[in-house]
Amino acid sequence: MSLAADENLQAATTAAEQWLALVDSGHYGESWEQAASFFKEKVSKQDWLNAMNNGQAPLGKMQSRQFKSAQYETKLPKAPEGKYFVLQFRTKFANAPDVVETVTPMLDKDGQWRVSGYYIRPAD
Repeated sequence: MSLAADENLQAATTAAEQWLALVDSGHYGESWEQAASFFKEKVSKQDWLNAMNNGQAPLGKMQSRQFKSAQYETKLPKAPEGKYFVLQFRTKFANAPDVVETVTPMLDKDGQWRVSGYYIRPAD
């Protein structure tokens, strides 16, 4: 990876980790506010709050999160062309001890990395 790619990965990972900290602390509304413009165009704030309260909150407190992988992409399904990193973390929650979180920061219109996608699945 080039120096520029490394710097972009670092910036994207930092943005993802800061965003995850909002989610971990239950600040779901703020996590929506801090998300990429594409994310906010596709998911209303109320839908996001409902999804997080019904899907994330029951997982319980985040206990540990380890970086698993990063993949740079310029095209993703149902998303505009752009610059993305698909980041995966192996995470333990109080009520879900082995899951993989996928966080997808994108380079937003203003040149800042912001989360454009998030989902959780059981670990393999």
